[in-house]
Amino acid sequence: MKYFCNPLNVDYRYQFNQQVMPGLGEGAIEVSREAADPSMIYFKGKYYIFASMTLGVWVSEDMANWEAKRLPDNLPFYDYAPDVRVIGDYVYFSASKRGEPCNFYRTKNIEEGPYEEIKGTFDFWDPNLFVDDDGKVYFYWGCANMTPIWGVEMDPKTMQPKTERIELVHGNWSENGYEVCGEDHCDLPLEDDALEAKYRGFMQMQGMDPDNLPPQMQGMAIMLKGYVSGRPYIEGAWMDKHDGKYYLQYACPGAQFNVYADGVYVSDSPLGPFKLAQNNPYSYKPGGFIPGAGHGSTMRDQKDNLWHTSTMRISINHNFERRVGVWPAGFDADGELFCNQRYGDWPQAVSGDKQDPWKNPEWMLLSYGKNATASSAEEGKGADKVTEENVRTWWRAASEKPGEWVQVDLGETMDVHAIQVNFADDKIEIPTPGELRGNQTGKRYIEERDLITRWTLEGSVDGKDYFMIEDKSEVTTNLPHDLVVREDGLQIRYLKLTVLEVPYDQKACVSGLRVFGRGNGQAPKTPTFAAKREADRRYMKVTIESPSDDVVGYNILWGHKADKLYHSYMVFGVTEKEIKALVTTQDYFVRVDAFNENGITEGQVIALA
Repeated sequence: MKYFCNPLNVDYRYQFNQQVMPGLGEGAIEVSREAADPSMIYFKGKYYIFASMTLGVWVSEDMANWEAKRLPDNLPFYDYAPDVRVIGDYVYFSASKRGEPCNFYRTKNIEEGPYEEIKGTFDFWDPNLFVDDDGKVYFYWGCANMTPIWGVEMDPKTMQPKTERIELVHGNWSENGYEVCGEDHCDLPLEDDALEAKYRGFMQMQGMDPDNLPPQMQGMAIMLKGYVSGRPYIEGAWMDKHDGKYYLQYACPGAQFNVYADGVYVSDSPLGPFKLAQNNPYSYKPGGFIPGAGHGSTMRDQKDNLWHTSTMRISINHNFERRVGVWPAGFDADGELFCNQRYGDWPQAVSGDKQDPWKNPEWMLLSYGKNATASSAEEGKGADKVTEENVRTWWRAASEKPGEWVQVDLGETMDVHAIQVNFADDKIEIPTPGELRGNQTGKRYIEERDLITRWTLEGSVDGKDYFMIEDKSEVTTNLPHDLVVREDGLQIRYLKLTVLEVPYDQKACVSGLRVFGRGNGQAPKTPTFAAKREADRRYMKVTIESPSDDVVGYNILWGHKADKLYHSYMVFGVTEKEIKALVTTQDYFVRVDAFNENGITEGQVIALA
């Protein structure tokens, strides 16, 4: 059996970003790793993920182990949201740009090329190409909070539009709670009058008359109005067809929020009209170790399993400090698109055969809240951070010297089957290794060198005698979310990670030394809870009425039918949670499951009142 654990374990390239604001000049350079907006396809026996800002493609033969590879330099690697689709013998590629036509490219050999260029005739952002069963080709794009997602039929030979563009999906945050911005959807957008006043005030502060802007500033004015509006971005289109229905997927409300999600509209025609599906958002992961599940793609593997890949959020060193996740998905008997993210950042098995997308994890989380010690630590960034289940906090050693270590004590000897080692970055301040590229709003350089991360992981039952679990002291890879699997299990109480080398000779930073396996006790008791819909029908409040010391965390599940609890929110250390992701026109059912080191106990399903 093969395993992976989100975020995907692959080399995320460092980005040197510099924001440029009209009238305000250039900002400081911010350094972080990034990959996002993944397009995943199966082509000629291999799986490929094209993600933003990677300088290439990720390749896998089994969906579990991914390798980053460079691609020919004629592709627009500095353009966001690469889209790829298989059409006949070719893979077609495009990416985003504003203000000038975007080209298309095609190849019969993804890794070696060549990539034939097809000149574009219009600009777009967040593209998606779709070929129907009859051979007709359609194109979707859009990425803004003031404009919709558009669609058009394309000439498959010239890649030029055959029809006028059609508006397909607009934001509807007053009914769709999951479209509201902010952490847990807490930032309501401005009403029209307040937006206009704020926009005019902003423009006047920049010395510009909003009523007399030159033509070249009109597009920028719309973007600026969107910037101050607080409205959600409606972006990241992806089209799939199932049983004669067209499923137009889209991302919202913003990549920097824990609630970044993918919604879906359904139609009988590739260009609509589209109706909001009952199950929305179908991809949604606001909790757990690393949140976010928006702007991605949906793909069938060689055994006809459906998978969904999307963007996951860190957003500490830079708003676009992001990662990529993959989850099992599917269409239910009623044709509703779903994605299982209940335990979406725990180890997942890939059998290479037909799989049950709703199968519970084999191994439980053993490390949450456990005692941790370290060779040294900066103030406020102690060893305890590696067991917090929060990718946005980390242990940071007090020195850059090789050999700094952090250790987790599980409290007793347990049956350990997997360990995920998550490295972090903290305020990297080094000269930019290459030339910044960009435009009037921002500049960037993507690290081209292949950097290295080296470490060793040891285990012990008594804290005195240690044995080697994994030795990566001589690797030439740079993997920030490495997964160590021991299917047969190891008896371990102490796990010691020694960091030998990290990129740019940073101080060692680890956001999670996450341990999975089986504990020595019983699964938790059945949780009792109350769930109440609030006056704003986008909101509900869930209260755990029977908190217990034997519980590690809870999974709050909800859905529009009692047997379709497709949405989930994993929480730790709380007994009350307000969820603001509901659709006002939809009725719901709710269940709360409890989990600990020994198993999962499902609660009762209740109707949301």
